[in-house]
Amino acid sequence: MSVLVDTPIWSLALRRKRRHLSQPDQKLVEEWAELVRAGQAQIIGPIRQEILFGIRRTADLNELREVLSSFEDIPLSTGDYEQAAIFFNQCRAKGITGTPIDLQICA
Repeated sequence: MSVLVDTPIWSLALRRKRRHLSQPDQKLVEEWAELVRAGQAQIIGPIRQEILFGIRRTADLNELREVLSSFEDIPLSTGDYEQAAIFFNQCRAKGITGTPIDLQICA
């Protein structure tokens, strides 16, 4: 079984200092680590992009890029983009807005 891990979990695991994590966040990081060890943690390009956003120091960015290079992106298909558009339209019709990246992740 593969699990598409969303940006907040990757960020907790790879961008935050463990000593600054709450107990619930530590538990999430432990579960992420178990998925990684089992080869079940998956990523897509839009999540990789979100993880790398906002890193000010080039050295830190390059270090994180190196860590993430161990994870191959699941390719997105035309159908994934179409499904994201359908989700966007359905949400918008109910007054809910989402970002294109979030809807690609949903698709």
